[in-house]
Amino acid sequence: MLNRAALLLRYKAPAVQWINDADPHKEDPGLTVEIVNEERTVYLIRDEDAETEQAQKRWITRNYKALFEAELEGWYTDASLWPKNRSIKVFEAWFEVECHTILIDTVGDAIYDDGA
Repeated sequence: MLNRAALLLRYKAPAVQWINDADPHKEDPGLTVEIVNEERTVYLIRDEDAETEQAQKRWITRNYKALFEAELEGWYTDASLWPKNRSIKVFEAWFEVECHTILIDTVGDAIYDDGA
């Protein structure tokens, strides 16, 4: 068992609308909420930051900007395409936060950061 919690963001309709509207190519008919949520980034956070709903809310309040920008950059690296208003209110309208506190490593090998 790992001493981390997994945080995932489930996209809501306003976020998907932005993805489709900001698309500089506008060739396909657009993505849906279902398609966008098929593959999601998993953010590992300290397990104590996920122990209670209040702890999760505190962590999100402190870190929502970084999460928001990571998700936006995952769609479009050109920051000029990003929405100007990236407040916590917009974040909450765009994403549902899922937090999972039990992570079991079934591999057993060392975990390493391949980006380092």
